[in-house]
Amino acid sequence: MNNIEQHVNQNIDKYIGELSEYLRFPSISTLPENKDDINRCAAFTAEKMLEAGLDRAEVMQTSGHPVVYGERLRVEGAPTVLIYGHYDVQPVDPVELWHSEPFNPVIKDGKIYARGATDDKGQLYMHVKAVQSIMQTVGELPLNVKFIIEGEEEIGSPSLEPFLKANKDLLKCDVVMVSDTALFAPMLPTLTYGLRGLCYMEVEVTGPSRDLHSGTFGGAVANPVNILAQIIAKMHDEEGRITIPGFYDDVVPLTDLERNKLAQLDFSEEEYKKHLDVEELWGEKGYTIIERTGARPTLDCNGIWGGFNGAGAKTIIPSKASAKISMRLVANQNPTKIAQQFKDFVESVAPKSVKVKVSEVHGAEACLVPLESKAITAATNALSRAFGKDTVYIREGGSIPVVAKFKKYLGADAVLMGLGLNTENLHSPDEHFDLNHFRLGIISSAFFMEEYAKK
Repeated sequence: MNNIEQHVNQNIDKYIGELSEYLRFPSISTLPENKDDINRCAAFTAEKMLEAGLDRAEVMQTSGHPVVYGERLRVEGAPTVLIYGHYDVQPVDPVELWHSEPFNPVIKDGKIYARGATDDKGQLYMHVKAVQSIMQTVGELPLNVKFIIEGEEEIGSPSLEPFLKANKDLLKCDVVMVSDTALFAPMLPTLTYGLRGLCYMEVEVTGPSRDLHSGTFGGAVANPVNILAQIIAKMHDEEGRITIPGFYDDVVPLTDLERNKLAQLDFSEEEYKKHLDVEELWGEKGYTIIERTGARPTLDCNGIWGGFNGAGAKTIIPSKASAKISMRLVANQNPTKIAQQFKDFVESVAPKSVKVKVSEVHGAEACLVPLESKAITAATNALSRAFGKDTVYIREGGSIPVVAKFKKYLGADAVLMGLGLNTENLHSPDEHFDLNHFRLGIISSAFFMEEYAKK
């Protein structure tokens, strides 16, 4: 057994105790009444970084909640890894559905229950303890390490982009380590090498200047609800492809290597359907479910409203109807360009009997890290060593906008080495984190530093 691995195993109870202390801070970034808790949690984070062996750890103020920066830069000529995480957490509502107090951690069946356990305090703390474990066994890190731990991820990281832009020299690195993703299955080492981006739009269709009696005016005036439904229906063809002209022009196709790696994942469509309680799956023809949900772009109506929605009947032609529509994008698709293509499409198919207003709500770029990169190879070897089995690869269907911002301002790709599970109730009551994954995450992080430092 490796000395670092042995050290982690011997000290894991202590590390879990420290994590419990960390989870007691109600660092809810969206609530003004928790501002003092946010500040105390940031100070605790910096304190633990110094205890782990970093030479510098400080709480840096932003226009919003503070960023915690740390570093140990003693190995000349070695690469630098920047470790990202966030110490802020989601609100706990509905609190009555929790089986224990959200900020009073409880350990049950090898899992720790508390808000922030898996998203993201448990995962970021793995890296702090990895640094400490190396320092207390080897005596020095094999490479240079920087930390950037923010306090606004759960509210969209509004202060992070200005911070990155203003501190590019301070944060300069060769690769960014992010542990805010998930394992494909329990005890299965997993690397996420791609994230989808996002283009979120709102469409408003206006017909008559006021709601009209459907008996008196029906058949003479266009119904905005009907028209909006028709517009949305035209956004897909019968094979599940998006019909917006130019939508697929910049999509980076899946390579044979990627399709082979994704095909190796143990996935059952029957179990998937059973879990979702649906009789049949739907999507773009020619791609597997794994490929559709992570590596292909999508378009979905997230909400639609207009007219009368109360109990009983009200016979009207409504004046307006609206919908929110999101498009999950893949590598090389530009959200601004897609937004314009979407707007042009809606305006082109809308009849003159209504007026349409198309608004862009927000967007985020996708990311894709080559499977052959040095960082992915290092992470693959590290996870396989720690878990004792082959690492698998996935492309995540969701978005982590900060990853694209690291690429934009620092020119660095991210290694997405998450140790959580999508079933661990992140953002929900009874959030928890598997403590065996916590332990293996510490070991994996330490091994990554060893592997990435190799010439």
